[in-house]
Amino acid sequence: MGRQVKICGINNGESFDAAVAARADYLGFVFYPPSPRYVTPAQAQNLSARHAGGPLRVGLFVTPQITDIAAVLSAVKLDVLQIYADPGAVASVRATFGLPVWRQLGVAAATDFPDDDEMVEGYVVEAKPPAGASRPGGNATLADWALLAGWRATKFWLLAGGLRPDNVAAALRQTNAPGADVSSGVESAPGEKSVELIGSFTRAVKLIAS
Repeated sequence: MGRQVKICGINNGESFDAAVAARADYLGFVFYPPSPRYVTPAQAQNLSARHAGGPLRVGLFVTPQITDIAAVLSAVKLDVLQIYADPGAVASVRATFGLPVWRQLGVAAATDFPDDDEMVEGYVVEAKPPAGASRPGGNATLADWALLAGWRATKFWLLAGGLRPDNVAAALRQTNAPGADVSSGVESAPGEKSVELIGSFTRAVKLIAS
C-alpha cells in the first residue's frame, strides 16, 4: 500500500468533492468550535451524504466529553475518531464507542514518543504547539523530521504540521511516515480549502514510491 492522505477541516461541498475526486484516503470533520474549520454534526452529515463511498470519515475532537462524541455520532457516521486528550481519556473513548481511535501526538523530544502498548489504533503526529498558541494543534508548525526519522513506531501514524504540496514528499521520505495529514497547507485562507491544492497535495503523496 502506498502512502496515505488525510485532508482535514472539510467544511463545504467544494472541498468535500475535491477530496473525493483526488482519491484521498481520509477526510476530516473538525468538531471544535474555536477552529475556523468547525462544522456542526448536521453540517458534517450533509457533507458526508454527498458521496456514499470515497475517503473514510474522521471526526476530530478536542478534550471531548463522551456525550459530545455521542451527539456527533447520532447525526453522522464516522469511521475514525481523532482525539486531542491524554491517553487515559482516549482509551475511554475507544472502549465506549468501539471505533478506531487516533490520538493527536505533539512531539518535541524522544521522551514524547508513546508507549508501544497504548490502547489506540494510531497517531497524528505534529510539533508541540508554540508558546501562546490558541489551539492545542493544527498550528501549521513543522515537526522535527530528523527526530521522527528515529522513531520506530509500532502503530499507524500520519505526519502533520506545516505540510504543503511542495514539501510533503520530502517530509515523508525523511520521516518514513505512512502518510500525511493536511489542513491549512491546502487552503487559500484560514478555513477555505483550495481545490487545486488538495489535488496537488494528494498527487505529491501518491507519487512517492512505497
